[in-house]
Amino acid sequence: MDYVNPKELVHDSLAVARRKASLSIYDMLLRGMLAGAFLGFATSLAIVVTSQGLPLIVGAILFPVGFVMLALLGLELATGNFAFLPAGLLAGQLSIGKLLRNWTWVYIGNLLGSLLYALLFYWAITNFGATDGGPIGDLLKAAAQKKTLAYLALGSRGWATALIKGILCNWMVTIGAIFVLVSRSTIGKVIAMWLPIMTFFAQGFEHSIVNMFLIPAGMMFGAPVSIGKWLLWNQVPVTIGNIFAGVVFTGFALYSTYHEKQAALSETAVMELPIGEIRA
Repeated sequence: MDYVNPKELVHDSLAVARRKASLSIYDMLLRGMLAGAFLGFATSLAIVVTSQGLPLIVGAILFPVGFVMLALLGLELATGNFAFLPAGLLAGQLSIGKLLRNWTWVYIGNLLGSLLYALLFYWAITNFGATDGGPIGDLLKAAAQKKTLAYLALGSRGWATALIKGILCNWMVTIGAIFVLVSRSTIGKVIAMWLPIMTFFAQGFEHSIVNMFLIPAGMMFGAPVSIGKWLLWNQVPVTIGNIFAGVVFTGFALYSTYHEKQAALSETAVMELPIGEIRA
C-alpha cells in the first residue's frame, strides 16, 4: 500500500532519528546550508508573487515548493529535526549529546545558507546595488520591520506573541517533516507535505529558518532593523517556540501514543527507506 499508517510512521521516524544523529559535521553543515537556501528561494517566490498584486494566499500555496525540494533531496532542516530527534531520545536510541550536536550544526548550516541566498537575491533584484529593488524591496523591508519592530513596540507581549507564533508554525512544519514518510510514492509525499506547510505560511506564523532569510534580506533592502533587534525580538523567541512545538506537540506526542505498539510490528515491517528520504 502507498499509505503508511501511524504505527509504522513512528517506527520509521525513529530510524530517521538514528541516521540523523550519526551524520558527520560536514554533512550536517552542507545539507543545512542547502536547506536554508531552498527555503529562501521559496520565501522570495512568495514575495515576488505578492509584489505583483496577487493575494497573499497565492504565495502561501506556492511556498511549500522549497520544503518539498529539500525534503526529497534529504537535506537537513533544524525545525524538522526538533521533532525527529526528541522521539529518538525518548525511545532511548540516541543521547542528548547527539541531539544537541545535530540541532546546533544544522541550525548553523541553515543560517549560513539563508544568509548566502539573501545576499545573492539582493544583488539580483537591485542589479548589484544599482537600484532599490522596487516593490519587492519594499515588501521585504516591511516584512522585516513587522517581524521585529512591531514586536518591540509591544514589549513583553510582543516577545510572547513571537514565541506563540513560533509554536503554531512548527507544529505544522514538523507534521510536514513527518509526512515525508507517510507515503511510499513521490506524489503522495509531495501532497502530504504541502498541506501543513501551506497552512502555517498562509496564517503568518513564525518560522526561525524562513526568518533567517526574510529579516536579513529586509535589512539589506534598508529596513531600520539592527542585528540585536532581529535576534532579541524574533530569532530567539521564535526558535524557542519552534523547539517547543517540535519536541512536545509532534515528537513526544506521536511517540507516546504509538510506541507501545511497536513490539507488535514484525521485523519485516522495518523497511529500507530510499536514499534522500531518511534525512528530510
